[in-house]
Amino acid sequence: EAALEITARYCRTEMEQYGQCVASSPASWQRDCHQLRLSMSRCAAAHPIVQQIRRDCAEPFAAFEQCLRENQAAVVKCSEHVSAFLLCADRV
Repeated sequence: EAALEITARYCRTEMEQYGQCVASSPASWQRDCHQLRLSMSRCAAAHPIVQQIRRDCAEPFAAFEQCLRENQAAVVKCSEHVSAFLLCADRV
């Protein structure tokens, strides 16, 4: 939750738009939400705390993204990956 709170604090609009897009496009979110993801990434890249979380938690985040790619129609299967990333982020 800490990582999401930090990202939300600095990039709330971008994060909300991306989240809404993913939720509304379960089968095609990767294509449909690509630009919003880039926007959120650019925003997060501008903040040192978010950069440190992304750097220190790159492995669990990459595993989460891989899970999303493999389960595009059932993203709920990736909850363990989200938990691992958030646990890492809490330690930063």
